[in-house]
Formats: sequence, C-alpha cells, structure tokens
Amino acid sequence: MLTVDVAAIADGEVTSILLVQRANEPFAGAWALPGGFVEENERVASAAARELEEETGLRARALELLGVYDTPGRDPRGWTVSVVFFTRVHSRADVTGADDASDARWFATSELPALAFDHELIVRHALGRYASAR
Repeated sequence: MLTVDVAAIADGEVTSILLVQRANEPFAGAWALPGGFVEENERVASAAARELEEETGLRARALELLGVYDTPGRDPRGWTVSVVFFTRVHSRADVTGADDASDARWFATSELPALAFDHELIVRHALGRYASAR
C-alpha cells in the first residue's frame, strides 16, 4: 500500500509541528502526521497536498520530499510504504480536524505526544531538516 504523510513545521517563538488525532483504527485517538493513501492515478505530491488539506484545512505552499519510509511492520494493516513530505510555514495557521482526523493542532516540538506508526522517527528527521535549513 502506498501512503503519504506531511511534516508541517511552523516558525515562531516556539517551533511547532502540525499533528492530527486519528479518528479510525489503527491507532484511533492517537496523534500522527497528516496523511493517507495515494489514490489510483494520483501523483504522490498531489496526494500529500490533498491529505494535508482534507485533514487539517491547511494548504501547503511548497512541499519538499523528506524521505521514503518502508520498515516492515510500520503499519499493523499490512505492508505500507510512505512517501513523506516536508513543508515550512511562517506561523501557526488555523487548522481543523476533518475527514478521518477528529482533531488537528499545532504542538511545540519540545512537547510532543506519543505518536502513531513510525511518526516519531519521521518527526525527528523533519526537525533535522528544519534545523539545517535555518
């Protein structure tokens, strides 16, 4: 299964990352990066922008490839590969959980909740990219 995720990081007094609370299993109620399945005949970058907007209301201005995550067992539904994108925003935009996200909110990167899937690893990589781009 091919999926996408987006690590959106906001500048400001406190660096923040956008997370969604999952409405469905697996990991219902847990926090994760916005993302989901790539639809047939859809390009991965388009899928990432679509999922970000559907789940949070945030429109990404620019998405950069962060990496491809394919560790077996990363998703209890079966073998998945996630193409993960990174975007940087200048401030915390208003967001709302929608679609298959029951909530969406910005978290200070120093105060993150436990994350679903392998998203803790992905967030660490995104924060490294963010720090090197400053």
